[in-house]
Amino acid sequence: MDKEKNKNFFVRLTNFLDLDTRLFGLIFATALIWICFNFLTGGIFFSPRNLFNLTAQFSVVGIMATGMVLIIVARNIDLSVGSLLGFIGICGGMFQINILEYGNNFNWLYACLLMLVVGTLIGIFQGLLVAYFGIAAFIVTLGGLLIYRNGAWALSRGVTQAPLDENFLIIGGGRGGTIGEFWTWVVGIVACLIVIFYAFYIRRRRISYNFKVRKMWVEIMLLFIWVSIILGFAYMLNSYQRPKTDGGAGIPIPFLILVAVSAMMTLIANFTKFGRYVYAIGGNPESAELSGINVKKIIMMSFILMGFLSAIASIVVTARIGAAATVTGTMTELNVIAAAVIGGTSLAGGVGTVYGAVLGALFMQSLENGMVLIGIPTPIQKIVIGFVLIFAVWLDSMYRRKK
Repeated sequence: MDKEKNKNFFVRLTNFLDLDTRLFGLIFATALIWICFNFLTGGIFFSPRNLFNLTAQFSVVGIMATGMVLIIVARNIDLSVGSLLGFIGICGGMFQINILEYGNNFNWLYACLLMLVVGTLIGIFQGLLVAYFGIAAFIVTLGGLLIYRNGAWALSRGVTQAPLDENFLIIGGGRGGTIGEFWTWVVGIVACLIVIFYAFYIRRRRISYNFKVRKMWVEIMLLFIWVSIILGFAYMLNSYQRPKTDGGAGIPIPFLILVAVSAMMTLIANFTKFGRYVYAIGGNPESAELSGINVKKIIMMSFILMGFLSAIASIVVTARIGAAATVTGTMTELNVIAAAVIGGTSLAGGVGTVYGAVLGALFMQSLENGMVLIGIPTPIQKIVIGFVLIFAVWLDSMYRRKK
């Protein structure tokens, strides 16, 4: 009886606040593991240094998770994204070391362009096989997982490519790879203004269509919470003073890239024909095709976008490590898929959000980061992530059944 009462209270609370039940649960679960890990590590988890590292770390998974949302929404899957990180990184690293002249000011730009081209070409290749040759995405990307991982070794003979251009390393949040205290506060304040503007814009739109809106005091309370989180985040990053530097570090470049990618993917998913078509295909592929949507073209474009985003993530992680290695991205595809599913993307297709995937990436990286801090061995970490993935899929099936 008490259990049912608590459940009804939770449902009433989410309905009153007009929040997605799964999203609210994810935020609560993330906050809970943060508190637990902070207690188990004696306060290290909430230290400015660890939060800075966590911000840079989860950006890689977050960038790819935004693309994985559209892949899964369209009833496909991409198991090759982890191997792509290593393969594209090796291509960029070998290009810098063997072809470009070290010290050239434009090396980082040439390397980034090459890596973006490689990722896009691989996306085109996989999209063609899935959309036009009719091969199941699971098989194509599983084959890609093996091809790109071992292709990276074949190209480099297993040799790690280093040193990389110093300007290139800035992209990964290395020395000089932050925007400093002042610009961090500027970005934080601008973000607060955007959140406030967007909230009232959506409220006005809902009123114009006679949709239900939150009570004004609830709207203001939620805005106050979001503004506090943003400004608190900026304060914590500015509190971390990096070695051999004066003042706070501020926001790392990888996080800014994640924010830009998330904004771009949100616009694509919610405000373009391509995004609407992806959700229509995921909801009912047959009906989408009968209504005139070029299903093959849309599916191919989703894989091209995934390849492009994998290249961006590879640039970030390669620059962060400071070297291109064949093992980079090993098993990362599990984190990316789990982030999307935990964030509310349904494996049955048709349902998913970009911001949910980013929150899912934050949850996954927080879990991994906390386990590292308390000294859990890597194999046990992967076991935990595997169980989390299974739980997320089970939760998705239960949620759809109730719906």
